[in-house]
Amino acid sequence: MIPWIDNDTPFPPLSSALREPNGLLAAGGDLSPQRLIAAYSRGIFPWFNPGEPILWWSPDPRMVLFPGELKVSRSLRKTLKNQTYEIRTDTAFRQVMQACAAPRDGHSGTWISPAMVAAYTELHRQGLAHSVETWMDDKLVGGLYGVSLGRMFYGESMFSLATDASKIAFVHLVRQLELWGYGMIDCQMKTAHLASLGAREIPRAEFSQKLTELVNFPGIIGPWHRP
Repeated sequence: MIPWIDNDTPFPPLSSALREPNGLLAAGGDLSPQRLIAAYSRGIFPWFNPGEPILWWSPDPRMVLFPGELKVSRSLRKTLKNQTYEIRTDTAFRQVMQACAAPRDGHSGTWISPAMVAAYTELHRQGLAHSVETWMDDKLVGGLYGVSLGRMFYGESMFSLATDASKIAFVHLVRQLELWGYGMIDCQMKTAHLASLGAREIPRAEFSQKLTELVNFPGIIGPWHRP
């Protein structure tokens, strides 16, 4: 059993999260900026289907990418040298979220509900959620969004409507975060796609320790602007 939390109830200890399903910690609460910031500060994120109660997760192990460990394949490196695309940041946040929410791979459902879009758009308005976008011929063809606290970035979702469009955005994100001194990117769950880019799993205890250090650094609050 997992605890039910009200809007003002603190999260339970991470050690109480279930092993199966991996990392399920609590249910209930809301998606207010205060709740989301409290969650991300402790390495907790919401993930639930529309119509269900809000479910909060902290899996063990945790998939992360250390910016210095980014892997760029030869073919992707070649694509990055191609100047047919343009990278923009924070110019189409809601559009990126809606594209990430669109059905894909034959699945009709999505966990990025209108309530989630509204919640993260508010975080974006407050300067804490960001989008990195790949544009071609003035059309949005790929990108990603996530949350930034201190020198920690939490990746949420990405989409691609053209070959490597999401990878292009991801590589630009990682390189920019490394320049800014960010120490870790949370990728949440293991996927082959993220592993191919250099992400790897670490124990939750190690993740929490590093997270505690990184979120307490002064962060960049407000819209991101590419140099």
